Amino acid sequence: MAQESPKNSAAEIPVTSNGEVDDSHEHGFNRDLQRSLPAGLGLSETQITSHGFDSTKEGVIEAGAFQGCPAPPLPSVMSPSRVAASRLTQQGSDLIVPAGGQRTQTKSGPVILADETKNPAMEKLELVRKWSLNTYKCTRQIISEKLGRGSRTVDLELEAQIDILRDNKKKYENILKLAQTLSTQLFQMVHTQRQLGDAFADLSLKSLELHEEFGYNADTQKLLAKNGETLLGAINFFIASVNTLVNKTIEDTLMTVKQYESARIEYDAYRTDLEELNLGPRDANTLPKIEQSQHLFQAHKEKYDKMRNDVSVKLKFLEENKVKVLHNQLVLFHNAIAAYFAGNQKQLEQTLKQFHIKLKTPGVDAPSWLEEQ
Repeated sequence: MAQESPKNSAAEIPVTSNGEVDDSHEHGFNRDLQRSLPAGLGLSETQITSHGFDSTKEGVIEAGAFQGCPAPPLPSVMSPSRVAASRLTQQGSDLIVPAGGQRTQTKSGPVILADETKNPAMEKLELVRKWSLNTYKCTRQIISEKLGRGSRTVDLELEAQIDILRDNKKKYENILKLAQTLSTQLFQMVHTQRQLGDAFADLSLKSLELHEEFGYNADTQKLLAKNGETLLGAINFFIASVNTLVNKTIEDTLMTVKQYESARIEYDAYRTDLEELNLGPRDANTLPKIEQSQHLFQAHKEKYDKMRNDVSVKLKFLEENKVKVLHNQLVLFHNAIAAYFAGNQKQLEQTLKQFHIKLKTPGVDAPSWLEEQ
């Protein structure tokens, strides 16, 4: 009688003739094993080995951790190899390793990889550096021009027009100041004439023996006050128009001139810098600096040309506007003064109608915005 094959300490698994495991016996064994173990006891790994009569291979069955509660019988699962198990573990993980080798933790849904954002502090630092370098070059250029060492780009025709504009602005400001003084004095005179007319009218009513004399003087002073208010309206209109011309139109042109002068200083500063680099040696270290300086010089040259064209256009339009405005205002001022001192009340009123000037009624406040609507 042949010696029986050694049995495993756990159980004996009958096999079929072709070496496959009998599922019915295995299911029964699993139920008996689960009933025999106490609740809560986990099995990390259970291996059951059976030896066939005619086969030398072993069948290995792995069971997962036991959760402590009875479950319906499951079919047997043949354990994969360790390499396959590690692959399955990596596939079940929520880490996706891109081609670059960086790990990106993902959740459910599409994966979005954010681009690298620029550091705002570095951008501000770069702006401050460029501003400091530009300020240094421009300051050096200004000092060199004042000391007579540096060269300066000059447009003779444009510079002459700018000088004339600045000189005219000073003269117009003087005329504006004198006209404002005349308006203030005329207002005081008109106010005094109105008060004097009221005093004469009061005495005309109380002095019967001088009723006619006081009445004539009262009428004369009131008429002068009325004509003075008309002239005052014309002078104030003249002041408002000249003030707009001087402090808005001419000032706007001079602001463009200041921008043009700043662009000219920057242009000369970078031109001088490029000339100094061209005079020096040319090697591997200086060639990149020369190319960068050439690029900056070209950019500031384009800016300088643009500002020069803007100033030329504004000066042309300003000259046309100035002639038109001053022509009308000077005619108004002359006709109003001549009619007032000639005592021609109709001519004075006609002058105001010609220039569409409306006088404010004394003692009446301006209408509110609601009434104007």
